[in-house]
Amino acid sequence: QEQLVESGGGLVQAGDSLRLSCAASGRTVSSYALGWFRQVPGKEREFLASITWSSGIALYADSSVKGRFTISRDNAKNTVYLQINRLNPEDTAVYYCAAAPTVTRITNLYNNWGQGTQVTVSS
Repeated sequence: QEQLVESGGGLVQAGDSLRLSCAASGRTVSSYALGWFRQVPGKEREFLASITWSSGIALYADSSVKGRFTISRDNAKNTVYLQINRLNPEDTAVYYCAAAPTVTRITNLYNNWGQGTQVTVSS
């Protein structure tokens, strides 16, 4: 099964930018798209963005993250990135990547998840 490993999280200051990476190994045909989510304790996992491996078609959440978050992929490196600009303390969360057979905002359609990377934004 495909393995997903996130990296790039850490402690940053409000206003900073960060680029998260999700490295995929053992990719399968079912992994048509890869998405980014985030979760804070006590809340549901929140969809942020998704992108197809083949054509790079991107889908974003209809929320305030649009415009600050950019998803991209490097097929040669089997890696998907999430660029986050103008970070604020409300962005503090564990960020996850996950694979799905289609690009979608529906969390339940993502069937393979990474372990997550913590992002903490100080004010």
